[in-house]
Amino acid sequence: MSTLLIIVNIVLLLLFIAGLYAMQKKHISFSKRVFVGLGLGILFGLILQYVYGAKSDVLKSTIEWYNIVGKGYVKLLQMIVMPLVFISILSAFTKMKLTNNIGRISTLIIGLLVGTTAVAAAIGISTTLAFNLDGAQFQQGDAESARIEQVEQRLGDIENLSMPAKILELLPANPFLDLTGDRATSTIAVVIFSAIIGVAYLGVKRKNPEQAELFAKIVDTFHTITMRIVTLILRLTPYGVLAIMIRVAATSDYNAIWQLGKFVVASYVAMIIMFIIHLLLLTFAGLNPITYVKKAFPVLTFAFTSRTSAGALPLNVKTQQSMGVPEGTANFAGSFGLSIGQNGCAGTYPAMLAIMVAPVAGIDPLTPSFILTLIAVVALSSFGVAGVGGGATFAALLVLSTMNLPIAIVGLLISVEPLIDMGRTALNVSGSMTSGLLTSRVTKELDTNAYHGNEQKTLTV
Repeated sequence: MSTLLIIVNIVLLLLFIAGLYAMQKKHISFSKRVFVGLGLGILFGLILQYVYGAKSDVLKSTIEWYNIVGKGYVKLLQMIVMPLVFISILSAFTKMKLTNNIGRISTLIIGLLVGTTAVAAAIGISTTLAFNLDGAQFQQGDAESARIEQVEQRLGDIENLSMPAKILELLPANPFLDLTGDRATSTIAVVIFSAIIGVAYLGVKRKNPEQAELFAKIVDTFHTITMRIVTLILRLTPYGVLAIMIRVAATSDYNAIWQLGKFVVASYVAMIIMFIIHLLLLTFAGLNPITYVKKAFPVLTFAFTSRTSAGALPLNVKTQQSMGVPEGTANFAGSFGLSIGQNGCAGTYPAMLAIMVAPVAGIDPLTPSFILTLIAVVALSSFGVAGVGGGATFAALLVLSTMNLPIAIVGLLISVEPLIDMGRTALNVSGSMTSGLLTSRVTKELDTNAYHGNEQKTLTV
């Protein structure tokens, strides 16, 4: 009987996929198809949990089959991330328009990413104090105890490193190993390696223009092919979002979410405030925030459901370009945003945890010196945070260990971690795109006609 039910569930998913494909054939916009996939996924996931129960064998087996679509889509995106980061940075250097502005553009992007992360930390601190959150109130069960053991084991690899040693971890000793994503800091290592090659290219261009031109053509060819692969994968986004959202809605522990509801609400309040600040920054720059929300919706939706900033990189870069950001700047902002200044994972979250556990360590969280030190540590620790699942945990461990605060709270939040991580990831991606738009605006390279143009004409997937 259970096998029959599983087959029925699989057939239902295939029917939903067929419906989304029919929408594509009717040339319904990409954003609307993603939105339909999101809505269907939430609704059907809730129905599955209601019918079978969150821990039933039928639901477990059904989700395993659904993961072929959901996790398979994310894996395809992760497959192209490192090659895309590498070739995008190189391509940015070989674009003639950027050669005189690369230093300024990269400085502006990094400054905006780190600066907004510091602001996100301040918002996280304020929200935690406003909601009067106390880490000592959280209960520890078997799952939490197991998670704490994992966290402490991971901390053992970090806490023994001095700050100079942590900085050295960012550098690419073996770029080929980093291209596999083997280390937590692999993404930023690949960015640094690509930048070194780019600087070398600029030197060769001055002394031997012919060889530099040949190299630029090779890079452009690889970039074109890579972006074609990206386009092919992005066409699967509505189907991937559908399957991912079904899994999230069907397997979430709503009792645990209810028990930790105050922390969940406080986290989302902090993230929404930070997102509003993104919109205010764009408004001050003379850009319509409503236009940004409409055009950024597909990539933010995917980031929210998939919980991977790295997986969202291809759509991130493509969306920035659809809004008029030059290709090179979009590549820099998207790639840097994977491992520098993530507003959600490296900004609001670690700051909130630090304020919550400060009283346990005998520290008054209202002390100005403690707050200023915490904001500075959060901003500096945001370098090298991996843009994949677990990045927020890594950032929290760095901050808490540097501030000499208890780390057990990281494990106590395991039951609501997926739900909070969805919002954090979307905020990370929004911060990355905002930095690209603002940088282009400052350097006067933003195509405002494209930004204010029709969405269907500018973003085609």
